[in-house]
Parts: sequence; structure tokens; C-alpha cells
Amino acid sequence: MIKLLKVEELVMFFFGMYLFSLLPYAWWWFLLLLLTPDIGMLGYLLGNKAGAIFYNVFHHKGIALVIYLIGAYLSEPVLQLVGIVLFSHAAMDRVFGYGLKYDKGFKFTHLGEIGK
Repeated sequence: MIKLLKVEELVMFFFGMYLFSLLPYAWWWFLLLLLTPDIGMLGYLLGNKAGAIFYNVFHHKGIALVIYLIGAYLSEPVLQLVGIVLFSHAAMDRVFGYGLKYDKGFKFTHLGEIGK
């Protein structure tokens, strides 16, 4: 089952790349911005609960899709870009086993404990 979920996330990552290809940006922007959602980890400087909240906001695919759809509706490529980057990054993280965080600590995710 875990392999199937990882394949599903990989397909979503490639879908994000496809959506990016429809935008008027050079490919290097995708590569440059792909890791920027990890800025949400800075929330852990304020403790586990704040860290989990900040991290999860930057890694929630639902939020990413809403931002993308608002950008599509308003014909704002920058909002579409933000949504695609958030979505693609979250999918990429889940391929590697990093899920949304619980407030017990960074290594406790909805996909299981990291490093176990």
C-alpha cells in the first residue's frame, strides 16, 4: 500500500510540473522555488505546536489548490505559480515519506514516524 501511495504522490508531482509548463515562466523558476515551502519549518523555533501549524500550512495540498484556483479564476499567473509550487512540493515530500506534522514533534507525521 505504501508503494501505491508513493506512486500516486509521484503522479501528482508530475501533474504539478505539467501545470507549471502552462505558465509563462522559465523552468528554472520551478527548480528554484520547489524547496521554498520548507520555510514553514521555521515555526518549530516557536515550539512543536506552532511548528506543526506553520509546517502544515505550507504543506497542505488543499490550501495549494485553493490558491491555484483563485489564480486561475483571476488570471493571475503568480498565484497559480504559488499554488503549483506548494502542491508539487507537498507531493514530492510525501514521495519521500514526509507527511503533515502532529504537534508531538517534527518526526511525527500522518504517514508515520520519520526515521523509524
